[in-house]
Amino acid sequence: MSIDNPVAAVIRPYRAGDAEAIAALTLAAIRTTALGAYSPEQVAAWSARYSVQRCLDSAARGDVILVAVGLDDTPLAFTMLEAGGHLDMLYCHPDHTGQGLGLRLLEAAEKAARAQGVTRLFTEASELARPVFARAGYALLQRRDFTIPFGESEVAIHNYAMEKQLA
Repeated sequence: MSIDNPVAAVIRPYRAGDAEAIAALTLAAIRTTALGAYSPEQVAAWSARYSVQRCLDSAARGDVILVAVGLDDTPLAFTMLEAGGHLDMLYCHPDHTGQGLGLRLLEAAEKAARAQGVTRLFTEASELARPVFARAGYALLQRRDFTIPFGESEVAIHNYAMEKQLA
């Protein structure tokens, strides 16, 4: 499906039972979609850092987790808005990319941020997420090159610092 024919989805707040499905879609996105821009070694190191506990910890902190769900209430994509305007994650299951879910989630996160009085949203976008954030009005600040510990070594990877002023 293309963005011209978006999937039928609803954006709703996170529910306690979503954590496993969110973890599964995150790992599917990293392990599949990310191969379009990152090496297999980078993808392996990146995916090794993610666990269901990360979602549970975010929910326990009171972060705003917004979930795009299909008609059967299955999570298809999500984003996490932390206090202070940091968007920690924006992931879409590989079967549902290119359908406008990322933009819809970013719009919903912006609305939630405004309701909290946040005047600036910021993120570290992957190579693949960067165009989605740009379409949503985020400005590119800089490319971030860093390493991820993986096994006995460090794996070089990059993302992009981006922001959107809301005030």
